[in-house]
Amino acid sequence: MAPLPFDRTAMLERLRTETFDVLVIGGGITGAGVALDAASRGLMTALVERDDFSSGTSSKSSKLAHGGLRYLQQGEIGLVYEALHERQRLLHNAPHLVRILPFLIPIMSSGGVVGRKLGFALGKSMWLYDLTGGARIGKKHKKLNNADTLAHMPTMADDRLAGGYLYYDATVDDSRLCLTVVRTAVQHGAATANYTNVVALTRSGKTCTGATVEADGHQFDVRATVVVNAAGVWSDRVRTLDEGKDPDAIRPAKGIHITVPWDKVRNDVAVVIPVPGEKRTLFVVPWLPKPEGGFTFTYVGTTDTDYQGPLEDPECTAGDIDYVLNALNHAVTTNVTHEDVLGVWAGLRPLVKSVASGRTADLSRGHKVNDRPDGVITITGGKLTTYRHMASDTVDHVVNRLGRGGKSRTASLKLLGAEGYTVPPSHSPQTHLDERFGTERATIDAMIAADPTLGAPLVPGLPYVKAEARYSVRHEMARTVDDVLSRRTRARLQDARACMAAASDVAHLLAPDLGWDVARIDAEVASFCESVKPELVSAPAPRSSATT
Repeated sequence: MAPLPFDRTAMLERLRTETFDVLVIGGGITGAGVALDAASRGLMTALVERDDFSSGTSSKSSKLAHGGLRYLQQGEIGLVYEALHERQRLLHNAPHLVRILPFLIPIMSSGGVVGRKLGFALGKSMWLYDLTGGARIGKKHKKLNNADTLAHMPTMADDRLAGGYLYYDATVDDSRLCLTVVRTAVQHGAATANYTNVVALTRSGKTCTGATVEADGHQFDVRATVVVNAAGVWSDRVRTLDEGKDPDAIRPAKGIHITVPWDKVRNDVAVVIPVPGEKRTLFVVPWLPKPEGGFTFTYVGTTDTDYQGPLEDPECTAGDIDYVLNALNHAVTTNVTHEDVLGVWAGLRPLVKSVASGRTADLSRGHKVNDRPDGVITITGGKLTTYRHMASDTVDHVVNRLGRGGKSRTASLKLLGAEGYTVPPSHSPQTHLDERFGTERATIDAMIAADPTLGAPLVPGLPYVKAEARYSVRHEMARTVDDVLSRRTRARLQDARACMAAASDVAHLLAPDLGWDVARIDAEVASFCESVKPELVSAPAPRSSATT
């Protein structure tokens, strides 16, 4: 039987009426990966997400598919090898979503990421990085002189510059990757729905047999032989439902990023900069290439600090922004201020607690599978780049429980939009839609051909078109204005003020497909703008539908 379309009403009916081999709780990248791995092995698979797909950590990362040079320097050679191997698979399986990105580490005579004395040691690390997998993409690191280093970020102070190292990793739109993995799982027969919250686990005797979920104000049971907890920073909550007590196994670490105009930085590669007075670095990454050359934005992050607050919507404080701006202004001469900050995002890493105390930055990014007999199987830890390997490990435990399913098939399984995709020339006018949808862009093109008004900008000043928003509702299960502006597009992260100004127009565009009346439109706009305001130094007032 052909899989049903990615339609939420149809999916909820399947969740309500079918019996599954495995139920996955959590629609971030880990849960999405588990669902795809299980479904591609022929297992009847369900996935539920309390909020929107990727709405937690998986839309708020540094948007990199990388080995992690600093993990190599910390001695985690196995993790780096695994991550670089998975990066290569991502480049093959999702070439429309993952792209090679050069990284620059400046060498400074004082106060830099590395001084002259450490330059030789760094060079040795670079060779080891190449050997553990960096060279798989056909590009090895190189040593640069001052002029070549400065050419990549001409806003750097050159009086302390002593050359640099250039190496290669990759960049990925984390939220679109997650959504694409979920949709690919559905292609393989999985049933999944967002805004479907687990309120209890069900049992037959001592054995966990599924979950009671709530969607759209109604509760029903999802029946499954095995339940997988892939809830990320919320995984302890799911384990508490299963075990009756909080296992206290997760140590959340907050990471924040800021977006600034590219003209304030002018980097054509990702640059690793120091945090003054600390043994930490931040990434400075160019974002959204322009057809005429250059980029639209640069984003900077991430921090790595212990977090004790609410897990929902961690706040990006003025102090967090000051921290990042201080590091950026230590590296460039253009004096970037709060007023230059166009967007921010804060996410929580679901790190596995260690017996040894210390900084969250020093905790391993390895993953752990907890297989409780007759209870849930929990997957925690890991990183975006290694999601597929984490999922394979987890589903191996599911297969052991079921006694069937075979080996993982995802190592070479192309994601939706990748089959037949050809990478367009750099800075081509076609690049934007190609790099977000791959071969699926044909549907976007057809929508615009049928209604040319859908080719107009969704948010003035950004490359997204109105057809993308309508597509996201009809084919990607978007349910709110924020789903469209934060995750189906990345507009909110790139220019939050422009998104507030456009929110009413976006709501009116979505309304016919979602059945919204005027009151619901106004409520959506108000809700979106209220959530954005704390992120901004100054923000425009939202328009009501009466003035639209």
